[in-house]
Amino acid sequence: MVQQKRAKFGSKIGMILATAGGTVGLGNVWRFPYMTGQNGGAAFILIYIGCILLLGLPCMVSEFIIGRHAASNTARAYTKLSNGTAWKWVGYLGVLTGFLITGYYAVVSGWCLQYGLASVMNHLHGSPAYFQSYFSGFSTSPWKPVLWTAAILLITHYVIIHGVRNGIERASKIMMPALFLLLLAIVVASCLLPGAGKGIEFLLKPDFSKVTGDVFLGALGQSFYSMSIAMGCICTYASYYSRHTRLLNSAVQIGFIDTVVAILAGLMIFPAAFSVGVRPDSGPSLIFITLPNVFEQAFAGMPVAGYVISLSFYLLLSMAALTSLISLHEVSTAFFQEELHISRPRAALIVTACCTVIGAVCSLSLGDWSFLKLAGTDLFDVFDFVTGQIFLPVGGLLTCLFIGWYVPKQLVRDEFTNWGTARSPFFGTYYFLIRFICPVAILAIFLHQLGVF
Repeated sequence: MVQQKRAKFGSKIGMILATAGGTVGLGNVWRFPYMTGQNGGAAFILIYIGCILLLGLPCMVSEFIIGRHAASNTARAYTKLSNGTAWKWVGYLGVLTGFLITGYYAVVSGWCLQYGLASVMNHLHGSPAYFQSYFSGFSTSPWKPVLWTAAILLITHYVIIHGVRNGIERASKIMMPALFLLLLAIVVASCLLPGAGKGIEFLLKPDFSKVTGDVFLGALGQSFYSMSIAMGCICTYASYYSRHTRLLNSAVQIGFIDTVVAILAGLMIFPAAFSVGVRPDSGPSLIFITLPNVFEQAFAGMPVAGYVISLSFYLLLSMAALTSLISLHEVSTAFFQEELHISRPRAALIVTACCTVIGAVCSLSLGDWSFLKLAGTDLFDVFDFVTGQIFLPVGGLLTCLFIGWYVPKQLVRDEFTNWGTARSPFFGTYYFLIRFICPVAILAIFLHQLGVF
């Protein structure tokens, strides 16, 4: 099959920042801290880092190999490597997963924009009951969340239609450094608060007495989702990689950035929370209910500082959400562009329009359209469950089996070593992990999420 001429990232730093932007998202700034809070602090972090090495990096390298070798959208990439056999459906599953996640993830991303505006207007202050009431009233509104969902999808659309270099890469070069600087600034302010030392100690001093089997499975799951495995993002971005890109080195660099951002997010949240006697283990409500209250109390005597920190935090969240949304949008845009043989703007328009509808329906299912349920569950949670707890682990498991047991080992070795031009002392370790360890780990995540154990 003749390969189409394909866009490439213009620089190594642009490639790394763009791919890291696809992995760095609300999962790092929101899910990782509350998972850490619920699972023993520093002990969880150490286990998580081990899981990144044993699961996250091998799975990421596998998607790199598929994407770069085929130089195509995710569905066509699996089709090429599978020679049209049933394995091709793994690629289609990845595209479908990314497409559906784009729709409902845009809803949560829109919430971040709303809270950013509320910070600008200095509306985020009051009692804990106020923050609960504010979030409940906003998230169930018949029009505000829909408006913000459409807004962030339009911003994403603007980036996507400008292409790989002038859109995705350029935006990543701006947003990722800005995100990192904002994060560092809030970390410093948080760590200087009275009593912040307890939060720092909780985050950095391991307490292995709290480690259980659930903690290991939680760390496995977080490492899998944090690296954006099986969403199609990694495979699609890898299709824009140069043939000279060292895949393992790139995966390590991206994994390092992703982990550093997650730990810094903990250093941003834990010291401030402990300084006012709040444990940041409140789950999904953390960033929209608990943290506004934390910032309100922690900086009560410094209203200007509290205003700046709150505004910076929600600006940070918005950028983290946007970088992930761009990578998710690109999965479907590349698919429609290549499979329908249409221009990038037309393909992006299809994705933006469809995902706006999905997002609107998911948002309304939390409020006026609460009658839209499946098995007693609102559509927003249905999308989250089906994609996050079924499609992602199944797609990840099948990808490991595909690379480890179907794709010729020599082809995998050639891509891993850049056709013998790069040293490969870790190829044997990688190949063993992707054939035996990663499938078992992902199966454990899947069964744990379904409540089997």
